[in-house]
Amino acid sequence: MAKSKTQFVCQNCGTVHNRWAGKCDGCGEWNTIIEDDQMGGIGGGPGKVPKKGRAVALTTLSGETEEAPRIFTGISELDRATGGGFVRGSAVLVGGDPGIGKSTLLMQAAAALSRRGHRIIYVSGEEAVAQVRLRAQRLGAADTEVLLAAETNVEDILATIGEGKRPDLVIIDSIQTLWSDTADSAPGTVTQVRTGVQAMIRFAKQTGAAMVLVGHVTKEGQIAGPRVVEHMVDAVLYFEGDRGHHYRILRTVKNRFGPTDEIGVFEMSDKGLREVTNPSELFLGERNSKSPGAAVFAGMEGTRPVLVEVQALVAPTSLGTPRRAVVGWDSSRLSMILAVLEAHCGVKLGQHDVYLNVAGGYRITEPAADLAVASALVSSLAGLALPADCVYFGEISLSGAVRPVSQTAQRLKEAEKLGFAGAMLPATSTEVPKGANGRWVTIEDLPDLVSRIAGSASKLRQTPEDD
Repeated sequence: MAKSKTQFVCQNCGTVHNRWAGKCDGCGEWNTIIEDDQMGGIGGGPGKVPKKGRAVALTTLSGETEEAPRIFTGISELDRATGGGFVRGSAVLVGGDPGIGKSTLLMQAAAALSRRGHRIIYVSGEEAVAQVRLRAQRLGAADTEVLLAAETNVEDILATIGEGKRPDLVIIDSIQTLWSDTADSAPGTVTQVRTGVQAMIRFAKQTGAAMVLVGHVTKEGQIAGPRVVEHMVDAVLYFEGDRGHHYRILRTVKNRFGPTDEIGVFEMSDKGLREVTNPSELFLGERNSKSPGAAVFAGMEGTRPVLVEVQALVAPTSLGTPRRAVVGWDSSRLSMILAVLEAHCGVKLGQHDVYLNVAGGYRITEPAADLAVASALVSSLAGLALPADCVYFGEISLSGAVRPVSQTAQRLKEAEKLGFAGAMLPATSTEVPKGANGRWVTIEDLPDLVSRIAGSASKLRQTPEDD
């Protein structure tokens, strides 16, 4: 009998090592390499001769589909994030922190689809049937025809969902609990996760049923398990949010059938998740317009404009190395803005602590927030509150120039809709609509911005006797 070979696989990226090591050579993560039996898995083991493949039928790109390509849930925020609904025969991976509301969202989506006449199967590997029923009763979904099962074996799940009429949507909660008889390793390992996901995707492609897979996340916020899983599925959605806030964001990071920069906004309540059709009002609901160091940023998430408040606090420090704390933005970009302010504007922040926060726990990823961040920093340092009815957006280069950003008209339209009459934007913007009533100020470079803020400060500090 041939001796069984063992290999060591990284749980984060799937890189195979000949021996154990503390640090993975592929991704650089520590303590992610575990021993894996090479005989486990489909086709594993030495001495096995691969069988001759069979020819598959070839077809052309033209042709009609028998059914609608997408399944609309009726939950507009979920349909927006998925690009217009679940695509038949696709596999969607949903990740998020524990307790963030992944199971709640999918239960509400399953109930909504069931009420539309679709056949939905919900397979839970983490909870018993009674526990899932309690959640369904709390969400008002107990009266629907959602089919429920509590199972973790891959072969049993495939046999169950393959019986009878083909399901329109199958929800697997979660992929880390799946295990297959063809793999000898423990549930949650790279081999088991890859084998289970491959089997579920194969079922979705062969039958045309949409497959939704729930994945755990690591402490860094990435979906746990081999990164190859994210490449295997058709769409990857992250359910984000802070437990200290009542809103949740469903963010698309991969979508083969739609845009990858859309978000869906929900509000958590005791009755489940409620859609937020205007997230700008949610992020600006508790805004203090008279406080220095606060600027409203007009951002874009896909095709949706979002207004959010950027807060900055600049305070003198007695420490040798001042602190730089950032929540909701890139810390490296903050360091760049501070360097440009000091080099081109003479704003000295080397003896000050700088704290930057995006209100509501929202996270900004686009560089168009540079102008809003710089305005908030100068406002906090000068002790001056910025105009309450003004929004800011624009990208700052290392030379101090303010560069234009895309979708200027949509940003300004959203600002006007929410009562903002003014805006500071790059001078070279080409999409500015004409004939509007807004007080729009064009900024050429960063020194121009600082001089305008300082000029408004001198005007506000004048007394009636000075006039």
